[in-house]
Amino acid sequence: MDFSFVSGDPALDLAGTVGSRRSTPVDLLNTPSDLERWVSSCEGLPDGVAVDPEGLASALSLREAIYRLALDRIAERPFTLDDLAVLNTTAAGPPPTVELDDEGVRVSGTLAQALAQVARGAIALLADPEAALKECGRPDCTRLYLDRSRGARRTWCGMDECGNRMKAAAYRARRRARAHPDSDADSDAEA
Repeated sequence: MDFSFVSGDPALDLAGTVGSRRSTPVDLLNTPSDLERWVSSCEGLPDGVAVDPEGLASALSLREAIYRLALDRIAERPFTLDDLAVLNTTAAGPPPTVELDDEGVRVSGTLAQALAQVARGAIALLADPEAALKECGRPDCTRLYLDRSRGARRTWCGMDECGNRMKAAAYRARRRARAHPDSDADSDAEA
């Protein structure tokens, strides 16, 4: 399965590797190789990291802490101390190595370094009072995203998946309403 990087930040994209959390959760990081592919696909993180089961467990712990902390931030609740401990401990690790050469920027490092980078990004995001963190407006989607749109009016995590589905559903509902204008009146009369 391909990963989606529409959240506007690697920390939120990591949290988004579980979809449909409220109904039927779909976890995209089930094996160490899944996490290796996610890290390699995520812009700004090292390529070719090796992941063992312990590293996968650390990443999943960080993912869930970021998700809960972001929800706390959105709901304007105090952060949970256990989640803060996971985030801060992970962020204290060494950063990946970043080098510039004629072909561009090259990032290298271990999984621990990649997770430290993600955790530091999450801290910066969660501490920013101007950051417009939101949860996707599609009922089945639980992806969190950073709204950088003008006026912070974005409703969906991404247009390709959620935005198109919501617009298509609204269009179908309008067509049904025009085709059967009396159905709402009939159902109101029966009630």
